[in-house]
Amino acid sequence: MQAGPAQAADDKTLMNRDRAERRRAAARTVRDLRERLTSTSGTSPAFDQELLLHYATTRLAAAYALPMLVVLVGLVATLWLRLPAIVIWAAATLVIHAGGFWLCRRFVRQAVDRPDLRKWSKAFVVFEFLNGLPWIGLLLATSTVHAPGIEIFQFATMLTILAVGTMFASSLPAGAVAGTAPIALTMVALFALRQDVLYLALSFLSIGSEIFFLTLSQRLQAATMAMMHYRAEKDLLIAELGTAKAISDESRRRAEEANLAKSRFLATMSHELRTPLNAILGFSEVMQNEVLGPMQNATYREYAGDIHSSGQHLLDLINEILDLSRIEAGRYELNEEPVTLVHLVEDCENLMRLRAGKKGQKITRQVEPNLPRLWADERAVRQMVLNLLSNAIKFTQPGGEIAISVGWTAGGGEYVSVRDNGPGIPEEEIPIVLSAFGQGAIAIKSAEQGTGLGLPIVQAMAEMHDGTFELRSKLREGTEAIICFPRSRVMEPLAPIAEEEAKPRSRWRSAG
Repeated sequence: MQAGPAQAADDKTLMNRDRAERRRAAARTVRDLRERLTSTSGTSPAFDQELLLHYATTRLAAAYALPMLVVLVGLVATLWLRLPAIVIWAAATLVIHAGGFWLCRRFVRQAVDRPDLRKWSKAFVVFEFLNGLPWIGLLLATSTVHAPGIEIFQFATMLTILAVGTMFASSLPAGAVAGTAPIALTMVALFALRQDVLYLALSFLSIGSEIFFLTLSQRLQAATMAMMHYRAEKDLLIAELGTAKAISDESRRRAEEANLAKSRFLATMSHELRTPLNAILGFSEVMQNEVLGPMQNATYREYAGDIHSSGQHLLDLINEILDLSRIEAGRYELNEEPVTLVHLVEDCENLMRLRAGKKGQKITRQVEPNLPRLWADERAVRQMVLNLLSNAIKFTQPGGEIAISVGWTAGGGEYVSVRDNGPGIPEEEIPIVLSAFGQGAIAIKSAEQGTGLGLPIVQAMAEMHDGTFELRSKLREGTEAIICFPRSRVMEPLAPIAEEEAKPRSRWRSAG
């Protein structure tokens, strides 16, 4: 019976979660479309800047690799070209490379100030085009030489520059095309002019190499874009989690404040709530017992008894609510003293024996001998045991059995166990009956009077004594409630103090 509201609450939570997820997805879609409309490349402006920054940092990281390549190619070219021509070519290449290095470094420094991405993209594309011009000059210069092996040198140089250029400019597709396409077209034209089958084959290989390296560059750009997208999604999720956590913390704080205010209110309303009830109980008891004279109408006397029993039930309810409220508000103080657990359980059993006898129930007690005393609040322990016995008597069928056990725990503490052979509690309902005002299906079906506060009070008081409360139950077998007190509250008897043997006193003899 209690599963209905819990299931409804879970369904409502799932609906709210799905609704929030749809709102986040719609907001993310609108944001992405807005950014793409304002972007120069069809992607997010933040991604455009990230791509240019990736291009610039890649160029800066290879600042020393390209001069080494220039030196290596120059040394090999000395086999066919004169040294002054090679020096001029190398100087032009390094000057353009230095200009690109300065340009990339300047962009990295201005990246935090949201620079004009369109202007910088054009500048980088122009740089890539200028960076390819010296290599075109080298290919044209070597084409005038007729020597064995020059074609291999030209083709190898072209492949190297195509690979390096497309790799460095993978984050800038227009730059990759501007820097490598003129070189490949120059090589195709030089080979095609020779009108030989071998050179025509090399021309087709040059075109295929350019297409291959540009495709590879696009793949690298797609991988970079995917990495940036995943990183942005991760940052967005972290931000959403942070916002959700902040909202959850604020909601929890408000709920705790509201609960604390409620508990403080109830804890301070003890006198205002109990005074009218005591008057109702007192006057109804006087009328019921006809202290001031007989009542002529028997119905009125019956009504007075009903008023008294209802007022007593309401007073018990208020006492339980106030006790739980004081515990939650931290205003329940323990008056700790040495308590003999066995004697206290016997007193509680004697109080509840008459009530159990009316239902034909049998109460048995099993106690381990020589149990030391506990350092605890006698009133709180008595209330815990009475609550457990009251529940056992209430929910056990007539003629049932209730067993009380008191003994040692495995850790050296002491425990109290109340076990019955009643209908039991389903396993999924145990958290419900341990919550405030929670009642199981059996309690609802049997229409037993109760507030659902007895077990939560027992659990709270056990925790105040640094102990634990455990509820074990099986359907059609019964229920066992166990209160365990820790070893630190067991008052171990002190060992007797050994008296020292009396030492003989020395007698002083007077001299002379």
